[in-house]
Amino acid sequence: MRRILLLGGIVSILSLSVTPAYAQWAVFDGANFGQNVMIAARELQQIDNEISSLANQARNLASLPLSTLSTLQSTISQTTALLNQAQNIAYSVQSVEQQYQQAYTSISASMSDSALFSQAQTRWQNAVSGFEDALKAQAQVVGNIPSDSSAMTQLVSASQSSTGALQAAQAGNQLLALQSRQLADVIAVLSANGRAQQLQQAREAVAEAEGQAQYAHFVQHDVYVPGAVSVFNDGS
Repeated sequence: MRRILLLGGIVSILSLSVTPAYAQWAVFDGANFGQNVMIAARELQQIDNEISSLANQARNLASLPLSTLSTLQSTISQTTALLNQAQNIAYSVQSVEQQYQQAYTSISASMSDSALFSQAQTRWQNAVSGFEDALKAQAQVVGNIPSDSSAMTQLVSASQSSTGALQAAQAGNQLLALQSRQLADVIAVLSANGRAQQLQQAREAVAEAEGQAQYAHFVQHDVYVPGAVSVFNDGS
């Protein structure tokens, strides 16, 4: 392209520099020729600058050939699905309120021994399941580390080798998205761990009320009254 433009410039120079002769001999105007050469040189330089500018714009508008968005979305979906599988007490305000009232705040001396035992069993199962859910969340997050490391290496490499501003910006945005997903993993683990600890603490707190109810049941029974016991028959 530049060769064609240069050729066009030369043709323009020649056409400007040669004055048609109406007489028998052509007249060469040296001053006019030099001026035309300078004009043509400036025009060629301007064209060259425009070509360079277009080339830079093309590089800046080139899109990054690497995308980790689908992988990040898949990992987030897996973590979300794992949290939604929480056992016994789900991550729902309504569910927590309902089940907490049933198993943790309804202890009274009027309850039967079987009802007390059933609720104690429910609280124990909730605590064990909470710790199991926390272990699963931790395993999921730890399992994400190798893929995160690979994605980070690729994105940093793409950012360093980017040919334009758009590619560099896209690589930076994907790195930020990766960090956001890792932050979501941290929140998931902290939530699962906190949930397990709170369930265990709630179970321990209710144990005192449960003990008081069981003691009330015990003292309600008739006190043992000693009586005479015949060891041998009178006729022996």
